[in-house]
Amino acid sequence: MDFMFSADIRSYKTMRNDELRDAFVTAPLFEAGKINLTYTDVDRAVIGGITPAGESIVLPTHKELAADYFCQRREAGVINIGGEGVISVDGTAYPMNNRDSLYIAKESQEVVFSSNDEANPAKFYLASYPAHRVTKTVHVPKSKAKLIELGSQETSNERTIFQSIRPGIVDSCQLVMGITELKKGSVWNTKPPHTHFRRTEVYMYFDLPKGEKVFHLMGEPTEVRTLPIESEVAIASPSWSIHSGVGTSNYTFIWAMGGENQEFDDMDHIEVSALR
Repeated sequence: MDFMFSADIRSYKTMRNDELRDAFVTAPLFEAGKINLTYTDVDRAVIGGITPAGESIVLPTHKELAADYFCQRREAGVINIGGEGVISVDGTAYPMNNRDSLYIAKESQEVVFSSNDEANPAKFYLASYPAHRVTKTVHVPKSKAKLIELGSQETSNERTIFQSIRPGIVDSCQLVMGITELKKGSVWNTKPPHTHFRRTEVYMYFDLPKGEKVFHLMGEPTEVRTLPIESEVAIASPSWSIHSGVGTSNYTFIWAMGGENQEFDDMDHIEVSALR
């Protein structure tokens, strides 16, 4: 498990791009036959990519979690962005098609990931936050997620949002999670940008054509920094930072939030004209 120690609201202003990446951006998440986990001190989130190829992969614990098993005091959300697979939680198997989600409840002891086809392996993206109560593990096919259409072609941000791990679908402790797909010709993922001081958020960009990037905007509205982000890495956003991006092509991203509430509309919008 890698570790990211984030910069604070003062020090990020003088950091180089490579230093900002070390503080907020994961290494590539998906490698065939491997599990790659990153622990960030942004709300103690754990971000992971699990790519079973041939053999199944068991979700391990680590000494830094000080737990007998990974979910002893944590909840986790998983979304599959690859081929078909299966996640087994304490002996119950959940088939995972592309874009399906699985919420894994606190105190789930054994979590096993597998792919149906080694030549086209599943790519399981995991986001985990500390949890304070035991709930229920829930499988959410993409078709059961709450669908929201936002934006317009005129403002280059026409997009479809799939809210899969959210109140009304999953009873989680603090985690909310889902997918945003930008339509062809649209490149802005959040317009206008915003903060929500009561929550942190992690973006994982993917489905970018080879050679293309997303220019992720972070920092205070009056001290914006831009990081070019490649496909299949994640960037963590502290509560004081905006999180927005514009790509050189349309793309898809997974968002995951943790914090003091689960209200999607609880955000402080910032007009583009106010950015500096």
